Amino acid sequence: MIEYLKKSKPLEVQTEIAAQVRSTVEKIIADVAANGDSAVREYSKKFDNWAPTSFRLTDEEVAACVATLSELEIADIKFAQQQVRRFAEVQKSALRDVEVETLPGVILGHKNVPVNSVGCYIPGGKYPLLASAHMSVLTAKVAGVKRVVAVAPPFDGKPHPAIVTAMHLAGADEIYCVGGVQAVAALALGTEQFAPVDMIVGPGNAYVAEAKRQLFGKIGIDLIAGPTETLVIADEWSDAEIVATDLLGQAEHGVNSPAVFLTNSRALAEALPAEIERQLAILPTAAVASVAWHDYGEIILCDTVDEMVEEADRIASEHVQVMTRDPLYFLEHMTNYGALFLGDRTNVSYGDKVIGTNHTLPTMKSARYTGGLWVGKFIKTCTYQRVLTDEASVLVGEYCSRLCAMEGFAGHKEQADIRVRRFSKPA
Repeated sequence: MIEYLKKSKPLEVQTEIAAQVRSTVEKIIADVAANGDSAVREYSKKFDNWAPTSFRLTDEEVAACVATLSELEIADIKFAQQQVRRFAEVQKSALRDVEVETLPGVILGHKNVPVNSVGCYIPGGKYPLLASAHMSVLTAKVAGVKRVVAVAPPFDGKPHPAIVTAMHLAGADEIYCVGGVQAVAALALGTEQFAPVDMIVGPGNAYVAEAKRQLFGKIGIDLIAGPTETLVIADEWSDAEIVATDLLGQAEHGVNSPAVFLTNSRALAEALPAEIERQLAILPTAAVASVAWHDYGEIILCDTVDEMVEEADRIASEHVQVMTRDPLYFLEHMTNYGALFLGDRTNVSYGDKVIGTNHTLPTMKSARYTGGLWVGKFIKTCTYQRVLTDEASVLVGEYCSRLCAMEGFAGHKEQADIRVRRFSKPA
């Protein structure tokens, strides 16, 4: 039996995008479409107090940002990017072009073709998320994208040096200091300063997510990201201190970030609330994490491991951390998750920042039908066909003609019939 010891606000409250957000985003997109750079500058000044003549950073400005970081900071960024690059390259190697002769003289195949241009949004408002540069810019470059544009809002009134350095070291071809809906709209629609891109990726706030949703179709996107989610699964082999640490470590993302604990240990479930409060009393980001936990935290008690798997699949969380006697059981049996973190030696923060897996992951139950950002998101699998012999064309054409007749497609039928007539051998 599944028992809910602590429940969050209703899901509708968590996932609903307010009409005000939709309306605001629509207005900004329409303004950028009509007025280009002047609209981008107007909104950048309004929201970020930032209105430079050019939003694009020059090589000298990029170099100046890099120069402000210490050798250790640069080495740390390079280490993280090395891990992301290594895993992305392994993932790319799993994709291969194929070609096969399916009938005598009929050749079918596919080629993996990178998208030509990508815009990468790196958040930098509340927290300067330089790790998002590794996850998007670098992964796009490994995929073979020719033009990668990176944008991030100003931080404390200027480009954030660590974000710019991460963008630069990841291989961004163009770097802009601009954020919000105006940045997404400029990348998607194009302005005097911004040449449009084919695809936009990266996390952001509700306004950025809504902008991506509204512009999808004009450009491709990776995901429509909601608030960060974490699910910790543990049994009697774990303890309340590490469980609370891992829940609050993600709850600090935002006041509406769900943090869920799933266990089959009543003792652990009952010990957790007091430990959460103990840690909140000393956590520097408690002002955010406490609201997230009190409003969106959950404690769910199950009888069996299989119930835990069933409940975890129902939740379909972005991050799932498993600290049980046999964490591999969840790898073998779970089907709905953004990323798994197996065993107490790893955690979501490793994945967010440095270990090499991508941190742009599905939220709001979209893990039921998609995975997260990876090299394959930047690659189009495009098919082709060749027919090498007259006999093969006639064989396929005769079948095609009859199938078209069943559907009533006269023009399609004639495409087949002309080849049957042209390539048939004289009697």
